Amino acid sequence: MKQYSKGFREQALELSDEIGLKKASAQLGVVYGTLSDWRKKRAKAERTGEPEDEIERLKRENAELKKSNSILRDALCFFLEDRKR
Repeated sequence: MKQYSKGFREQALELSDEIGLKKASAQLGVVYGTLSDWRKKRAKAERTGEPEDEIERLKRENAELKKSNSILRDALCFFLEDRKR
């Protein structure tokens, strides 16, 4: 899977706004579906008012907190069982 820089994605989106999605994808050598996904993500970020990077950071942080809570829950169960003995 090819990785594109944030700057490239932004320029590709600007170009697709000007000349159209199909022409921009052909001109840049980017798969049509990839460029289309970038447009959808941009539209979603504009609707929610949060930048795409911030959403991804929050998703990672949420996953990390869920994992920490799970570990703490397991530790609590362990100590409660030990206390019953």
